[in-house]
Amino acid sequence: MQVKKTQPSETEAVLAVVADAKELAPIKEHVLTHFQKNTKIPGFRAGKIPGDLLEKSVDQNALQTQFLEEAVEQLYVAAAREVNLRPVDNPQISIKKFVPFTTLEFEATVAVVGVVTLPDYTKIKKTKPEVKLTDADVKEVIKSLQMRAAEKKDVSRAAKDSDQVWIDYTGVDADTKESINGADGKDYPLVLGSNTFIPGFEPELIGLKAGDEKTFTLTFPKDYGVAMLQGRKVTFTVTVTKVQEVVEPKVDDAFAAKVGPFKTLAELKADIKKQLAIERQREADRNFESLLIKEISDKSAVAIPDVLIADQIERLMQEVQQNLVYRGQTIQEFLAAEGKTEETYKSDVLKPQAHDRVKASLVLAEIAEKEKLDVTPEELEIRMQVLKGQYKDEAMQAELEKPETRRDIASRILTEKTVSKLVAYTA
Repeated sequence: MQVKKTQPSETEAVLAVVADAKELAPIKEHVLTHFQKNTKIPGFRAGKIPGDLLEKSVDQNALQTQFLEEAVEQLYVAAAREVNLRPVDNPQISIKKFVPFTTLEFEATVAVVGVVTLPDYTKIKKTKPEVKLTDADVKEVIKSLQMRAAEKKDVSRAAKDSDQVWIDYTGVDADTKESINGADGKDYPLVLGSNTFIPGFEPELIGLKAGDEKTFTLTFPKDYGVAMLQGRKVTFTVTVTKVQEVVEPKVDDAFAAKVGPFKTLAELKADIKKQLAIERQREADRNFESLLIKEISDKSAVAIPDVLIADQIERLMQEVQQNLVYRGQTIQEFLAAEGKTEETYKSDVLKPQAHDRVKASLVLAEIAEKEKLDVTPEELEIRMQVLKGQYKDEAMQAELEKPETRRDIASRILTEKTVSKLVAYTA
């Protein structure tokens, strides 16, 4: 087989492949086996027809079509491997010459990853942040536990700070009076003083009784999470349907025994501190790793095929839609709140994220290859068994058995090993 590679651009390669009868003969023999069971010739049992006789008996157009499909696939894979090609999409095939079973010439045009230029990542030095906990951190968790265990009593008096009020509310633009998606709710429980809503909202409800209605105007913070609402004046109309006094339990040994397997309050506080330290350290480690990867990625150079960016944008869009389902919001409502169409949201918001993700992934893959890191079958099997132990439902068990799932998990393990290697260099 003759293979010639040309690159019209950094992200596109063309393979010119020429194969003769020697390379094509075994492919033809394999293709003929597909016709054995559906071909009948007197005097021969099904599946036992000699190859030369079988070839003369089958539909020649069908034979040549299937032969071309298998020959091109096998030869393309072998050619790509021979020239160390890194394709990221299915190739576009152009048959240049085909003399049945003796000569085949074709060109394969495919998107490829450009050369990855890495910085000297072994010289990057960083200090991991130390996780420090205060008594206030522990008190905050205990306060949350108190709220969960609190008794809520309906009262007929006016609402005061720390009460829970149940409200129906709507929000309209203060100037145009047009309704705003996401600025309304029904039967919503709100603890006054919890700072759950935007600044200024909760104080407006102090002094209201069940059945009272109040209208007031607030300006959303300039850094609010929804771009369309940043700095916007909104007029809310709120109806209080119920006021409840929140009676928090006393924080003592009995409280500790109620919220967990603890005999004393001291045991509860010690456990909270331990769990917080683990959680904060994990978060700090993740942030440290993310910043390290970003620094290396920013200092690297690689030409990325458009198809990889496009695929990543679609994955990110699926993640957005799944999160919206959990929040009970439609994609149309979300886009309206953001003030964008689906197309502008993808181009303005998701495309930069997709580019960064793909680039970081390619950089990590290049580092893994440079460091000669791999995943052994034993490592993969151990991880698979751990996951199977965590997820008992049949659907997840079936998902874990899929080859693509195993490949994805192997890729994750390799990424973890690569990141660990990079972190070790920073010490």
